Amino acid sequence: MADVTLDHVTKRFGQTVAIDDLSLTIADGELVVLLGPTGAGKTTTLRLVAGLDAADTGRVSIGGRDVTGIAPAGRDVTFVFQQYSLYPHLSVFDNLAFPLRSPQRRLPADEIKRRVTEVATMLRIAHKLDNRATRLSGGEMQRVAIGRALVRRPAIYLMDEPLSSLDAKLRSDLRLELKHIQHDLGATILYVTHDQTEAMTLASRIGVMNAGRLIQIGTPREVYQRPANLYVAARLGQPAINIFPEGLIPAGSAPIGAKTVGARTEHLRIERAANGAANARVDWIEHLGDQNHLHVSIGDRKLTTLVDPATELVAGDAVALSLVDPLYFDGEGNRIAGGRG
Repeated sequence: MADVTLDHVTKRFGQTVAIDDLSLTIADGELVVLLGPTGAGKTTTLRLVAGLDAADTGRVSIGGRDVTGIAPAGRDVTFVFQQYSLYPHLSVFDNLAFPLRSPQRRLPADEIKRRVTEVATMLRIAHKLDNRATRLSGGEMQRVAIGRALVRRPAIYLMDEPLSSLDAKLRSDLRLELKHIQHDLGATILYVTHDQTEAMTLASRIGVMNAGRLIQIGTPREVYQRPANLYVAARLGQPAINIFPEGLIPAGSAPIGAKTVGARTEHLRIERAANGAANARVDWIEHLGDQNHLHVSIGDRKLTTLVDPATELVAGDAVALSLVDPLYFDGEGNRIAGGRG
């Protein structure tokens, strides 16, 4: 494996700036997740590392070697796409072995068998090696697609939303398997997703992107607890962070310059109102089994938080809301010191 560096990289498509002065380093053995909505520049970043797109300015290095002008075949990377892209006429074994039989590699048959068997066992598809690809489930197909990348043992794995086409249960299962495999192999992975759960559970570090720019990068805990601005704060957390003007809810002393408050479940204290202390009202409760989403109104604002499934609150109840170490943002939307900041 190897480290990967993008140094002040910019990429335009016509008048559109897809990547804007991006600098990013993925350390050897690190799994970095790029998180952001469609159009943020995540996939273009992968394509620049792979050499499928050429940077207009800046430099791309893999393992300390400048590969900016080198074709994809000379970069020692492998790409896992959202779609499985398997060869339907081949068996699972031959799909996995395909990259090892290319003219550039041409490994001995016994080494191919050893690698394929090892990866198939790791991905729990060894019993499917003789099956045609068309006789697999969606989850099995994606395991084969990931396995085809693993057998190559490249410098870096590039993964473009590889789990997004699977149902929730399969996504959860494969997410855990992928994390274990990455840890066991010490693989360097640059992973793209718009799913915050994938980002939080998989990443060594999360890079939040918007309009071609890297807005913030840090560990999942750092980005969640200390978002750089309102945009980053809104990317993480379930339910979504509540945003409202400073002063709407009692919070003690806000830092100088605070204009906006960000409050997640851990920042909100909710108590049944007593002696006329109510400042909010319960609108309704979503019962989700292991947790409840509580929707409340305070003035003309609607807030959502988590409450214990055994809560006795019901729609229409008057409640007292207060804040505990919330996040504060200035007039430009940037986080400022105070609370958890």
